[in-house]
Amino acid sequence: MNSLNHVAIIMDGNGRWGIKHYNSRNKGHRAGLEVVEKIINVSLKKKISYLTLYAFSTENWKRPKKEINYLFKLLETFLKNQISDLEKKNIKLKIIGKKKLTPKLNKLILLSEKKTENNSSLQINLALNYGSKSEIIHTIKYLNKKNKIISEKNISNNLYTKKIPDPEILIRTGNTKRLSNFLLWQLAYTEIFFEKKLWPDFNEKDFNKIINKFLNLKRNFGSI
Repeated sequence: MNSLNHVAIIMDGNGRWGIKHYNSRNKGHRAGLEVVEKIINVSLKKKISYLTLYAFSTENWKRPKKEINYLFKLLETFLKNQISDLEKKNIKLKIIGKKKLTPKLNKLILLSEKKTENNSSLQINLALNYGSKSEIIHTIKYLNKKNKIISEKNISNNLYTKKIPDPEILIRTGNTKRLSNFLLWQLAYTEIFFEKKLWPDFNEKDFNKIINKFLNLKRNFGSI
């Protein structure tokens, strides 16, 4: 049976769900946040060490400003209301991506990371203003600046996800089969599960089903 330490999720379909049910993309984003809380609880029960969530990509800046502002307000509210809960559950929060958001959100992010830095039950990596291509370019430029050898080990050790094991599982909801510039380096040998359900419809049963399927897979890593 495979061991499972790290699950990555592309939480796709919030906007489409909101339009379908309420004619409001924003209501879909709010509903999606409720699912995040459920998935966190399952991850704790399953003793998963790392959960990486794709929350806002570098490409998402192309969306309407009104929607972007709502997303940031939603995240601000989450951090304000849930930080004490994260502490109680011994959860560590880490942001991966370029921390160039609103001043208020940047301040909350730094505070949240500081308050939870010593927690160890689960590490949530929230990908914000994240793009894998820019992450890899940034890493190579850094290695060149430091006159370090460009090698797989050095690149892995200097990505935003340094000291974090690569995901064993990637889940993408929303019936879309692409990686969308997410963890391209880290997903080299990850098992990918594409889910037809939109993110707000994804539930604990769906998550457990994918986990159980993974645990019983035969993983060859290039061998027979």
